[in-house]
Amino acid sequence: MKPLPPKPPIGPDTRLCMSLAARPGKFGSRFHNRLYDRLGLDFVYKAFTTTDLPAAIGGVRALGIRGCAISMPFKEDVIPLLDGLEGSAAAIDSVNTIVNDAGRLTGYNTDYIAIAELLDKAELSREAPFVLRGSGGMAKAVAAALRDRGHRNGTIVARNEATGRPLADLYGFAWRADAAGLAGSLIINVTPLGMKGPDADALAFPEETVAASDVVFDVVALPVETPLMQLAARLGKRRISGGDVAIIQALEQFVLYTGVRPDIAEVEQAAAFARSA
Repeated sequence: MKPLPPKPPIGPDTRLCMSLAARPGKFGSRFHNRLYDRLGLDFVYKAFTTTDLPAAIGGVRALGIRGCAISMPFKEDVIPLLDGLEGSAAAIDSVNTIVNDAGRLTGYNTDYIAIAELLDKAELSREAPFVLRGSGGMAKAVAAALRDRGHRNGTIVARNEATGRPLADLYGFAWRADAAGLAGSLIINVTPLGMKGPDADALAFPEETVAASDVVFDVVALPVETPLMQLAARLGKRRISGGDVAIIQALEQFVLYTGVRPDIAEVEQAAAFARSA
């Protein structure tokens, strides 16, 4: 790699970026800060949680915080607090990234970008049936990416009919309250099941549904090896992980915040560092 440019010491000109999540993780902070260090950028990144979303977003605006990543459960609730939405966020009414330009807050959705890229790389048949479990902000990004890629034969599984059925109707898919008896060539978990915390041991799909699939996609990134991913590995299924999503969406956030696109080697090195914690 090229010699490292010196990173300026923290001072009045240092720009702050941050994240807001119900369960803050280490990946984003380590990924962004590692790239700032490697590229000599006068930025700092810090993860936060909040019980007062309006006050937190007001702080982003008032303190000149350059960028803010948004995770569950804030991706939809944050929209009324912003000044505008970029195309991908507007199309799916879900925000995972805020960029602050001189006090004007614009929402983006880099989850959508990451998911679309991963689906393309997997070269999935557009005719194959899929089952998507979840109905929140990330589920919207996944459903939109599938619809935009040309997938039509899909089922949204969500216990909450008030959110699950409208999401399915919006993108032209079926809705079911549970996954019992369902099968799909592609199955996608977009819920907290398997995430570090109270649902860490939960399996997002019945074992027979996993066994009948060809590709298993779990957006949970903490941990990457969820019970669903572990079962998919034992059954020899092709896998797309939340770790894959985290790297791409974090890279696109980094570019939005800094205007700099690191080369592949730098991104891979930063991702490996972020995962090593």
